[in-house]
Amino acid sequence: MAAGAIRVGIGGWTFEPWRGTFYPDDLTQKRELAYAAERLTAIEINATFYGSQKPESFRKWASETPDDFLFSVKGPRFATNRKVLSEGGGSVTRFLDSGVTELGVKLGPILWQLAATKRFDPDDLAGFLKLLPAKHKGVALRHVIEARHESFADPRFVEMLRDANVAQVILDDSDHPMIADPTADFVYLRLERAQEEVETGYAEDELDAWAKRLAAYARGETPKDLPALGRAPAPKTPREVFSFFISGAKVRNPAAAQAMIARLKG
Repeated sequence: MAAGAIRVGIGGWTFEPWRGTFYPDDLTQKRELAYAAERLTAIEINATFYGSQKPESFRKWASETPDDFLFSVKGPRFATNRKVLSEGGGSVTRFLDSGVTELGVKLGPILWQLAATKRFDPDDLAGFLKLLPAKHKGVALRHVIEARHESFADPRFVEMLRDANVAQVILDDSDHPMIADPTADFVYLRLERAQEEVETGYAEDELDAWAKRLAAYARGETPKDLPALGRAPAPKTPREVFSFFISGAKVRNPAAAQAMIARLKG
């Protein structure tokens, strides 16, 4: 675990409109992951949300990427799109047994996205957190929850995740609440406001502002211009940061990610 490192990426690597805007027209499809991984530092795998993947697929993806590259993996909807989260244990286990740990050291956080209609129920959430193991088949696991209903904008939610060392998605979009508190020993952001008319997805000043925020999170701080809810500030300790440009004007997300990586290097 690289405390203080900042990883920037996109969701998936197969999207036809990226042909010519990100991928060269003559690049073969089987080379797309390797090409993306040479230019980004992480990718969020979303296909796992809709159906299980084969163990050999995870091994293949790991083999096609640089040694320091990481994948985050989206947990299945069968575990999270349910009325009672604490009843999803079977789906969680089947997902972990499907081969996700074949990514080995390239396995980053596992993202559990709750339904947009799912309200904050402390008892049910506590039951779900107990279903998330710290290790599976000898591989350490890190978990992150994306809560999209406004009822999760509650200090109790922050405190529960801190107690479990589970991160919550810091979500930048117009439809769901942003909760900026770090709740684990890493930070996970999904930036969803890319605009198609902007070549880099986000305007220059917006990219500059987010670069400063990511750097603050990596230092162990909470950016002062983002809404934190916790009754107490998060411990100030360096954290690994995962930031994904995703949704919004999807065609622009690779450009946004590369522009952010350039800023952080600079």
